Amino acid sequence: MTDLSRAQLAQYIDHTLLKPEATMADVRALAAEAVELGAYSICISPNMLSEAALGGQPLELGDVKIAVVAGFPSGKHVPEIKAAEAARAVADGAHEVDMVIDVGAARAGRFDLVEAEIRAVREAIPGALLKVIIESAALDEEQIVAACHAAEAAVADYVKTSTGFHPAGGASVEAVRLMRETVGDRLGVKASGGIRDYAAAMAMIDAGASRLGLSGTAKVLAECPE
Repeated sequence: MTDLSRAQLAQYIDHTLLKPEATMADVRALAAEAVELGAYSICISPNMLSEAALGGQPLELGDVKIAVVAGFPSGKHVPEIKAAEAARAVADGAHEVDMVIDVGAARAGRFDLVEAEIRAVREAIPGALLKVIIESAALDEEQIVAACHAAEAAVADYVKTSTGFHPAGGASVEAVRLMRETVGDRLGVKASGGIRDYAAAMAMIDAGASRLGLSGTAKVLAECPE
């Protein structure tokens, strides 16, 4: 197993809050906890960065980055809407965008459509990091590989396993390993969905994950043998 200190492991983590019932107070608490824990970023819903939500009081994050989701959680949005949502998030201060592909298009073998929608988002946020959520638990191995190829062809920066909201499940070691084998060292791989303890987090990193999406960050870091 990879040997990481607590601080090193924290730098893999997107500290995540995407519950529909989340309030701005919850997001501010998330931000404070991310700073305290030394997480790499927070991952939040796009409306939580709007001026209306912030009320003129920006999030206090220090060096912690902001990631925002687009086309979340279903992916069933036309490419122009995903691109506009991503562009607005970056304009509002997001450094990274985690977009959901049209999983149905992937299951139907329409990877031309998948690549086109990723490219539309990529072109809308040229200065930001783009992660592509492929919902790996809903795809077979051939489809996972093809989705990764589409993301790479569209110049994404990362492929990501899951939204954490799909009934098929979240990240698996097998999916992460396949995604890493497919993209090599050319793209990052983010494991997200159902990672609830230190052992699971480290298994994902050993399989090739370079970022982790966690909501229970404090618990996972507390289990780190340091």
